[in-house]
Amino acid sequence: MGKFEITTRKNGEFQFNLKAGNGQVILTSEGYSSKSGCTNGIESVKKNSQDDGKYEKKTSSNGKPYFNLKATNGQIIGNSEMYESVASRDNGIESVKKNAPDAEISDLT
Repeated sequence: MGKFEITTRKNGEFQFNLKAGNGQVILTSEGYSSKSGCTNGIESVKKNSQDDGKYEKKTSSNGKPYFNLKATNGQIIGNSEMYESVASRDNGIESVKKNAPDAEISDLT
């Protein structure tokens, strides 16, 4: 089962990582000024992760595939790592869809 980990960045902002059952990070959030904002971001991921239309499949300038997960308002709520192949990226999306809805939240701040 996946889990969300809330951490604090060096600049004092809060962020979360969604980790798959194997501990690999599959989605990383932006920085939030408050912990409540970060928690709201997690809830948004849980809600939006099941909608294929909320995933934006991209390719970085160095040719590596990645994806963003967007909220209903179009704002990016999380982005993936860079993958070696399109198939790996698509597997990453499936992993978010599988792990996010029931993931527990671990506060490491």
